[in-house]
Amino acid sequence: MIDRTTFTNMYENFDKEVINEIIEIFIREYPTRIKELEKDIQAHDFDSLAKHAHSLKGVIANFYDEDARQIAFQLEKKGKSLDSSGLDEDLLLLKKACEHLMAELNEIRKNYR
Repeated sequence: MIDRTTFTNMYENFDKEVINEIIEIFIREYPTRIKELEKDIQAHDFDSLAKHAHSLKGVIANFYDEDARQIAFQLEKKGKSLDSSGLDEDLLLLKKACEHLMAELNEIRKNYR
């Protein structure tokens, strides 16, 4: 869930177009990012998993969604420690959290049009 107060405070000096573009980039890139994580998990490519999860974690942090950020961080840690336990479940949780995040972002965009 987005911390809307923090989001609003951090982006209050940004142009509406910039905020919309930041949101649009995340939504547009999300499917590719998830596919990369799926591929990493299937291939047991822990180095790539850690890198892709770290990258997604950073993007999510821009929207102040601590739940989704923590799940991405969990995947990153598992990649770094070569821990294959529960990866499929973690990925499913991340997908659900990111779908919720995207729904919230689409609502927020209505305020920035």
